[in-house]
Formats: sequence, C-alpha cells, structure tokens
Amino acid sequence: MNETSTRHSLKARFIALEGGEGVGKSTQAKRLVAALAERGIEAVLTREPGGTSGAEMIRKLLLEPPGTGWGVQAEALLFAAARSDHVAKAIKPALMAGKWVVCDRFVLSSRAYQGLAGGLGDEEVRTLHRIGSGGLAPCRTILLEAPGDDVAERLRMRDGDEADAIGGRNAKYHADVARGFAGLAQGDDSIVQIDASGSADDVHAAVMRQVEPLLGVET
Repeated sequence: MNETSTRHSLKARFIALEGGEGVGKSTQAKRLVAALAERGIEAVLTREPGGTSGAEMIRKLLLEPPGTGWGVQAEALLFAAARSDHVAKAIKPALMAGKWVVCDRFVLSSRAYQGLAGGLGDEEVRTLHRIGSGGLAPCRTILLEAPGDDVAERLRMRDGDEADAIGGRNAKYHADVARGFAGLAQGDDSIVQIDASGSADDVHAAVMRQVEPLLGVET
C-alpha cells in the first residue's frame, strides 16, 4: 500500500496526534478513539515508538538507553526501525481491514526531534521513512501546541523527576522541537495545528472539529 492509496482508501483513516512533551497527545488519542467508537467506527489506538512487540523493545532502548545514550544518527535509525515494524505489522493491516488507526506520534515527531532539533536534517529522516515504511503518511496529522510554561507544569505533575531520556533533555532542545513542529506544519494541508493550552474537553472538541470532515466521506 503506497501513500496515495492509504490516504484515499474508502473506509480506512489514519490519524496521527503530534506535538512536544506534555501537550496531551496520549489523552486526546484515547478520547478520539472513544468518540469514534460511539459513532460505530472501529479504531486501533497505537503509539510510537511502539505498537508491536518488536517496536516496544526498541522503545525501551530509546527511552532507557545504555551508557551515555545514542547519538542522533543511531537514534534516528532506531526510530525508523521501530516505525518500519509498526507500519508493517500493525498500521497497514488495520488499514487494509478498513479500520481507523489513531497513533500517538508518527514520522512528524522524528522530523522535528531528530531531523531539526537534533540537527540530522529533515530530508535524511524522510529518506529513512521512505526506506523503512514506504513513506506512509496519515490522512490527517493533528499537531497539539501549548506554551512552554504550561507544558513545564504538566510535565512536573506527570513525571516529577522521572523523565525519560528524550523528555528529560534541556529546555533549548524542546524549544527547538516546538519550532520544528510549527515550521513543518507550514504549507502542509494534512497537518492541522490546535491550541492545547485549554481544558482536555476544549481540546477534544477542537480535535473532533478537524476529524468530522473525515466521517462518512468516501473519496
């Protein structure tokens, strides 16, 4: 299945929730799947890195790295390997079965984190994605954004002093990630930006406004 056939299949829809640390991606992904179920739509909830047994093993390597951790090249390769397994064994089979897929992070995260904030380069990350996952693209990417102070407070409440290897990086890195996401959203009509600084209910309502056009549409 190539990018075009996936994006325009009759029943399947692939939605990715994206954004920096602490913006509420996991919460909104779960709420979206529940809202779809209420409408009689079967949706698979998954995440990156992860979603398959192999990818979950790589997730542990990425978030709890050995020794001094990975360089950006090795990190990008590990993310690409996890995504390749995830796409082949979970995402594509679900889409081929006509199910929706809601994913907590996808390739836009690799482009923002390793490609831009990490300095590897956007084209390099996109090349890895073409090699590993056939360039698979969501039909809609929902980019959640919130001010740095709001995010810092949410992370303190969520993680305390137990941030993972990527979430625990310095403020400059995460600011670069946020700028990277915002820049990548410009000129890409498959990416919609949503202010995630409000309540979970308000953000969910905004997410659903972006998903509603996909309901019952056959193209």
